[in-house]
Amino acid sequence: MGIEAAEHPSHDDLGELFARVARQQRRAILTALEPCGVSPHQARALRQIVKTGPLRPSQLAEQLRISLRSTTEVVEALVAAGLLRREPDPSDRRAILVSATTQGVERSEQISEVRAAHGEAFLSALDATDRAQLRQILEKLDHHPE
Repeated sequence: MGIEAAEHPSHDDLGELFARVARQQRRAILTALEPCGVSPHQARALRQIVKTGPLRPSQLAEQLRISLRSTTEVVEALVAAGLLRREPDPSDRRAILVSATTQGVERSEQISEVRAAHGEAFLSALDATDRAQLRQILEKLDHHPE
């Protein structure tokens, strides 16, 4: 029974294992991003704006799948750090757009390098087949309704 249970973990055990690995990953990325001077949420927001171009905060919130309040806090911190700037939306002067500064683009590139190196180190125990399977599983879970 013990061997069979280890080979076929229960859903609770699998969920706990997934949560434990996610926590390990989160702690490691927090440490890896420290030299960049941003939190993981700030890094995601900055990278998204650099990737897509100027966005309204509501659009950024939607793309990141976070609340508008959280987006506002992230944007405020990135503006204060000189990585983002606010500008009036030319299509609606009452609205604002958030765009990356030159320093923000450079920091985004640094973040991408840190994330790539961290990801490679984190996944180094997996061969190409394992990585492909993990990607397929994570993509399926990412698109699964809650």
